Amino acid sequence: MESKIISSQIRAALTMLRSTIEACPCNLWNRESDENQFWVLAYHTIYFTHLYLSPTEHAFLPYQRQVPGYECFGKADLGDWRDLTPADTFKKADVIAYCDHVYEQVSGLVESIPFSSPSGFDWLKFCKGEAHLYNLRHVQHHTGQLSERLRQTADLGTRWIHAGF
Repeated sequence: MESKIISSQIRAALTMLRSTIEACPCNLWNRESDENQFWVLAYHTIYFTHLYLSPTEHAFLPYQRQVPGYECFGKADLGDWRDLTPADTFKKADVIAYCDHVYEQVSGLVESIPFSSPSGFDWLKFCKGEAHLYNLRHVQHHTGQLSERLRQTADLGTRWIHAGF
């Protein structure tokens, strides 16, 4: 029962993130003046959602188009993302495809490990159940940032999703 509830809420959060990505106008997607460009923050959010859903760090199966370092806002571990070139930029369709890929895996990954097991990540010193809640908060945190950016710069809103479908 609890895995269905957690899965539903993570899928709802990913749906909200996806709708925020879809709403992003072209001029905001890769705007140079942003501390973290829209696409980089969206990719980072999806990458860590995917990672934290995995049973462990070592069991993580990266997305087919993963580029090492993008999850950390750059090409190196928390490196300077400003070194990214236009050729490095993920298109909106790429990020949406990754979001959809993770969305489809949520239930299977949530159900794969008992909630009372360790998180599977050395830096998360709590059980897997709490790791799922931590993951959910991470998605909502960055979705909120991106949504606010849309509201302030393009006067666009995003809709609230009650439950994952």
